[in-house]
Amino acid sequence: MPSVVTPSPSPSRDPYKHVDRAALARDIDALRSEAEAAMGPSDFAHLQRMARWGRTCTALGYATAWIAPNPLSAALISTGSMARWTIVVHHTMHRANDRIEGVTESQTSRGFARGSRRLRDWFDWLLPEAWEYEHNVLHHYRTGEMADPDLVEENTRSLRESSMPLALKYAAVSFYAFTWKWSYYAPNTFQVLRRAEQRRARQQPVADPATHDARGPERYLTPFDPRTVEGRAFLTRCVLPYASLRFIAIPSAFLALGPLASASVAINSLAAEALTNLHTFIVIAPNHAGDDMYRFDSAGKGRGEFYLRQILSSVNYRTGGDLNDFMHGFLNYQIEHHLFPELSPKQYQQLAPKVRAVCERHGIPYVQEGVFKRVKKLVDVMVGKTRMHREA
Repeated sequence: MPSVVTPSPSPSRDPYKHVDRAALARDIDALRSEAEAAMGPSDFAHLQRMARWGRTCTALGYATAWIAPNPLSAALISTGSMARWTIVVHHTMHRANDRIEGVTESQTSRGFARGSRRLRDWFDWLLPEAWEYEHNVLHHYRTGEMADPDLVEENTRSLRESSMPLALKYAAVSFYAFTWKWSYYAPNTFQVLRRAEQRRARQQPVADPATHDARGPERYLTPFDPRTVEGRAFLTRCVLPYASLRFIAIPSAFLALGPLASASVAINSLAAEALTNLHTFIVIAPNHAGDDMYRFDSAGKGRGEFYLRQILSSVNYRTGGDLNDFMHGFLNYQIEHHLFPELSPKQYQQLAPKVRAVCERHGIPYVQEGVFKRVKKLVDVMVGKTRMHREA
């Protein structure tokens, strides 16, 4: 039976007219100043400890992966990959370490994963400079707008509006959940960067919503076409290097233990890839999606409006404790991260109750739910069962 897309509600002109934007900006800026003053070596030490947890998972995974195909080794390798991206790369490239005394340049946003350090610092499907531009610039500063390349409701429009049975829509979502780093995120970030470079060459605005054409599936298929210049560049810079290392070079290193050992590492590596895709999909994709999250028809004006929009279009998961936060990739502090993207994970832990208090004082919803409840709300948007709030 064909699924039915819920009619789009009429945009509300200003559902939060009661919020004093200037006062909100003062309160948020005060929290920022307090957190920046508290930043120091302990923040870097905390991030390094989380990095060691991730590296330990990876080491234990590969140390046991040669024995036989097994879910434990795959899960450990997967967790290590998740932690490297969501905790270490994410916060380092957001400049969390840049102002901490004693941190080397290679551990700051200026040197981390740059050039030849990509292999050492963050070797994945995604091109570091492409992800940095797509995420740090467009997503963070155009959150919920048409110029936001990660606006789920728009990116899944063809699926939402499709007349295919709901079961097939769920199957499509499942496919992306297990593959999204290479089937969506890598080509999306690569294309966004290439298009920005092309717009700069034509002296056009790099974040013009009107230029975000082809948001449908064809946008993500183009980079995989080796007949095009863009396709060859994407395959040679993103797909082939990572796939060769992860699924050929590393398993081959275990040939000394025999062909069965090498085959076991290859199988566990493939399983780990599926698991880390699923894990990161679960903790990343629901951050700004759901029928209680806002999207915006136009760009906001002013610092207070910017802060208000970050809160209205972001959601936190359960927070508290390094182990819980580690398994969430510290993405369970999404509200705090979007208000203060350049702070450390440790500061988010301390800021969360203070930000909640500010929201309560100004009558702004501070949305926080378990991650799996948020996944359901995400999927409902993706398949067209619900829609996000719209604010004109």
